[in-house]
Amino acid sequence: MFENLLVTKLYIPPVTATRITRPRLFQLLDEGLRLGRRLTLISTPAGYGKTTLIADWIHSHKLPAAWLSLDEGDNDPVRFLSYLITAIRTLKPEIGDLSPIHFPPRGSDQGILVALVNELAKVSELFLLVLDDYHTIYAQPVHDALAFLIENLPPNVHIFMASRADPPLPIARLRARGQLLELRLSDLRFTAEETATFINQAIDLSLSLEDITALDSRTEGWAAGLQMAALALQASGPEPQGSAEFLRNFTGSNRYVLDYLVEEVLRKQPKAIQTFLLQTSILDRICGSLCESVTQVGEWRIESGQLPATLQSPISA
Repeated sequence: MFENLLVTKLYIPPVTATRITRPRLFQLLDEGLRLGRRLTLISTPAGYGKTTLIADWIHSHKLPAAWLSLDEGDNDPVRFLSYLITAIRTLKPEIGDLSPIHFPPRGSDQGILVALVNELAKVSELFLLVLDDYHTIYAQPVHDALAFLIENLPPNVHIFMASRADPPLPIARLRARGQLLELRLSDLRFTAEETATFINQAIDLSLSLEDITALDSRTEGWAAGLQMAALALQASGPEPQGSAEFLRNFTGSNRYVLDYLVEEVLRKQPKAIQTFLLQTSILDRICGSLCESVTQVGEWRIESGQLPATLQSPISA
């Protein structure tokens, strides 16, 4: 079960030199842990600092955490459970070795999950299990396995999930029971103060308050957008008096922003979505009937001017 697993998927990301501490979000995570929330869900589109936030919080508080960075290959239930158990054992090696003999026939994973929960119940100390990039998981058996695990977690274990979209888990039930902490786009947007700290301290650009206000307005608190803007400013080397014009013209067509969106968002969409985006890219605004006319495909159910959450960017083109 534990052969050919990539161990770097189990590493907690290190703290970067350009990150800024976000006390208001740390306070929310602290409160969720204090209140014993079984699941903490951080759900935003790409580039809002989900992974950085969790890793920084863990490092800052020196919390005991098992980390698993997911990818599409983990949609196989056996592979997923193998990584999950291995991640837990990096933190709690006393967890029993649930060797391959414990695995039931494919498609029936409850036996291994019961064994895992029973092993977790033997551990009295607090620890966290972080599932990063959960949006890459689409296999229902994996969702079912995780739902079972969340439902039966002992009180000392807390799951933290970072995802670009809400997972098909019993979110409403967890919310109603007070077992869920949710952090969303409105929470992770950089405030004006955080933008100023990031630009003038972490990046050391020494922009004026007026320029920072303009940048905050252009990026709408999008962490990746701020990073791309900082890189563009550093690369172009504008004089202080020219930074205002640069920021006024900073849009989604900037090459740094385009590179990020292509690599992190567009290329990860299904082929049908990529084709749709290409065919409708000539339009200033979209609606279902107009998309049908352009693509010659019926029943595009898209509200006027809207895109799926995983495709949204606050910086207009």
